[in-house]
Amino acid sequence: MKNTQAPATVYFTRTITPESLIAIYRALGREAQGRVGIKLSMGEPGGHNYLKPELIGDLVRLTGGTFVDSNTAYGGGRGTEADHRKAACDHGFTAVAPVDILDAEGEMELPVAGGVHIKSDLVGSHLSRYDFIVNLSHFKGHMMGGFGGALKNMSIGFASSRGKVRLHSAGASDTDWGDPKQDDFLETMAEAAKAVADYFGDNILYISVMNNLSVDCDCDPNPATPQMGDVGILASLDPVALDRACADQVYASSDPGKTYLIERMESRHGIHTVEHAEALGMGTQQYKLVSID
Repeated sequence: MKNTQAPATVYFTRTITPESLIAIYRALGREAQGRVGIKLSMGEPGGHNYLKPELIGDLVRLTGGTFVDSNTAYGGGRGTEADHRKAACDHGFTAVAPVDILDAEGEMELPVAGGVHIKSDLVGSHLSRYDFIVNLSHFKGHMMGGFGGALKNMSIGFASSRGKVRLHSAGASDTDWGDPKQDDFLETMAEAAKAVADYFGDNILYISVMNNLSVDCDCDPNPATPQMGDVGILASLDPVALDRACADQVYASSDPGKTYLIERMESRHGIHTVEHAEALGMGTQQYKLVSID
């Protein structure tokens, strides 16, 4: 069925500074209120492409936010609460704001309306503490998803360790990642993202920073060196439009290094996550890009 939704507004700035991050947040016109969770990856130990505290700190302080994330399902340096907190401290996040590991005390289920692969999404139980979420994603490549942006940050990112297994197995198991079809995995990510978006309703917004554009995720302890130059910051109240706009910025770039990121995106059919999210009614791939520069 053709999406007849009106185009979403996606704000854009080529300047990547603490000031421009605050400016694009304010352009959205949706003030973070109550207990605010700042959802981002604080980076795997050994990695270095994650969003730096010195870039995002002013926005976090402005909103009175708490950094939130869930433990990984693959071990590594963020597989337990203690290890995750150490990574957050070593990378400078605890010096900016409190850190809450969402699944430190268990998990809770969120229903997935219209889900094909999952009927519920397992997220960290501490998510219920928050009134508002700033979904602050670092757009980059990803070994499994092709790319990671707002939708991945909201799906895999919020999922508890067991919930991450459910998503990677495309709903087949909570204990075994299995080997699902690629599109099934991508669709399951979109379904988990919808569960979180529905849970918060109008109390969530989406910002993606396009810098350090490695083909690898911030969950990789040894990510590939970025081949493509920084693009800017994009933001929207529509996560589907935001991810689509970020992907389009890669294609539109004049930087020859974009070929590496495009290959990673296309070889994993990464845009299908966005397509399925649109089909679920999360938003639209049609957007109007508005510069705030």
